[in-house]
Amino acid sequence: MKALIVDDETYARKRISKLLKEREEIAEIQECRNGEETIVKIEKYQPDLLFLDVDLKDMSGFDVISELKGQKLPLIIFVTAYEAYAVKAFDNNAADFLLKPFKEDRFHQSLDRIKRLKPRQLEKQFGQDLENFLELKNIKSEPSRLKKLPIKLGNKTILIKVEDIKYVCAAGYYAEIFTEENKYVMRQSLSNLIEVLDPAKFCRIHRSTIINIEFIHEIVHSDYSEIDVRMKDNKLIRVSKSHKKEFLDRLGI
Repeated sequence: MKALIVDDETYARKRISKLLKEREEIAEIQECRNGEETIVKIEKYQPDLLFLDVDLKDMSGFDVISELKGQKLPLIIFVTAYEAYAVKAFDNNAADFLLKPFKEDRFHQSLDRIKRLKPRQLEKQFGQDLENFLELKNIKSEPSRLKKLPIKLGNKTILIKVEDIKYVCAAGYYAEIFTEENKYVMRQSLSNLIEVLDPAKFCRIHRSTIINIEFIHEIVHSDYSEIDVRMKDNKLIRVSKSHKKEFLDRLGI
C-alpha cells in the first residue's frame, strides 16, 4: 500500500511516518504540509491510504476532499485534536478517525482493521465506532459542539472553557481568542470555529469576527443604518451588512 500523510506540523507527520514504517503492508510513504500540495499529490501519486489532518494552514481537510469530488479517493483516516469533527469525518466517508494525541495501539488497531475489512465493511464499522464514540463523549451527533477549546502554547496544549470566550477575531490564517483574562492565538479559520461553537451563545457578526452574546453590553445604532456591538470590556465591533439581519433576529430586535 502507498500512504500519504498530510499535516502542517512536522512532528505530527514524522510520528505517523515512523509508525507506518513498522507496518509490512506499507510499501511507500509520502508527506504533505498543506491542502494545495495534497490535492496535487493525490492526483499524481494516487495513494491507497490517506492520513489527513483536519486543520491545515490554507484549507481544512474537508475542503481537500471537496476539491477532489468525482475522483477515485484513497481510504481516509482523519487526524485531529477536535472531537467535534468526528461527525463530519463520517459524512466525508472516512475509514477511521484518530483523535490527537492518539496512542500507538490505537494507530495500529486502525491499520489492522483496514487490512481485514473491505471498504463497505469499513464504512459500517466506522459508523458503529462513531455511535460508540459519541455515546462515550456524551455529545450529540447534530450539532456537535466543543465545551473546551485546545490551544497550543509552545510544547503544551491548554484547554480553555468555551463559555469563557468573549469574542474571536480573524488574523490571517490565525484566530485570536479573547477571554476575560487572556488573548490566545490558534491556527484555525472562523468558518471552522463557528461550526463547533454553541450557536445559542456564539454569533458571527462579520467575516472576521465571532462574538459571545453573553458578553454584549449594548447595541450602538450608527448613521446609514449601520450598527456596532459594544462588549462588556468596552470594545466596539462593527456588524457587517451581510450578518446584520441574522444577528438582530438572534437578539429579537
